[in-house]
Amino acid sequence: MTQPVVSELVSLLTLERLEDNLFRGQSRDIGTKYVFGGQVLGQSLSAAQQTVDADRSVHSVHAYFLRAGDINAPIVFDVDRTRDGHSFSVRRVTAIQHGQPILVFAASFQKAEPGVEHQFNMPEVPQPEDVEPTVAPAPEVMAKLPAKMQRWLSRMGPFEMRPIYPRDEVKPPKRPPYQQVWLRLTDKVDDSPDLHRALLAYASDFYLLGTTTFPHGISYYQPNVQMASLDHAMWFHRPFRVDDWLLYSLDSPTAQNARGLARGQIFTREGKLVASVAQEGLIRVLPEEPEAS
Repeated sequence: MTQPVVSELVSLLTLERLEDNLFRGQSRDIGTKYVFGGQVLGQSLSAAQQTVDADRSVHSVHAYFLRAGDINAPIVFDVDRTRDGHSFSVRRVTAIQHGQPILVFAASFQKAEPGVEHQFNMPEVPQPEDVEPTVAPAPEVMAKLPAKMQRWLSRMGPFEMRPIYPRDEVKPPKRPPYQQVWLRLTDKVDDSPDLHRALLAYASDFYLLGTTTFPHGISYYQPNVQMASLDHAMWFHRPFRVDDWLLYSLDSPTAQNARGLARGQIFTREGKLVASVAQEGLIRVLPEEPEAS
């Protein structure tokens, strides 16, 4: 039997079809202040995939986050069938809440065809079995954090994450802007490639923007740090399963003007590069409020 958190996520990404090009999805509170960006990405891809012929699979997505999503309200996904060519199809999706777009999303799909092939090698890292799972902060530390943050840090989510070099997110040290994380779904799901791609789109929003904060010794969990995803791009290269271990290798080449750029490459444990990701996000460090005397 599939674990409840996994079946809940699969249900979240399945969507209700209202019309040929209109879908509705729900939200899940995972401890973030607003709807988790990866959720809207995965749902938008799920909506787009349902309007494309089965012989075409997604190879790239590009999205802009426009407004914070309301966890307590459903999201409507309006799909525009922009083009169906001989080899490629393009879909545009607008995610809507309370009559306002919260995300605009474009995806390109392609028929499988032979061609030249090469890839970068996977970084040399310990195998996932040799890396300790992420653990929640000590109870005395958790007690001092806001309730939503406590829920985020203590969650047993649908993905198991194993950072190669874990960082204390409550009191983060300064580090070079790169990291590697093993991740996988905590239970098996069916073989649908569309489902696995939507699930990976969901998971791809983890760790990206956080990597941009490493050189500065700050994190999302600090009350004077304001962070939000601005855009997200993803390219799918080769087949994969999200219920097998995948290595997410991330770096941040630059941060400036209250924005940071992060990039990621996702490999199977056999070393196949299956997806590439890029995201720019807002990073504001606000003046700390003086402690009351």
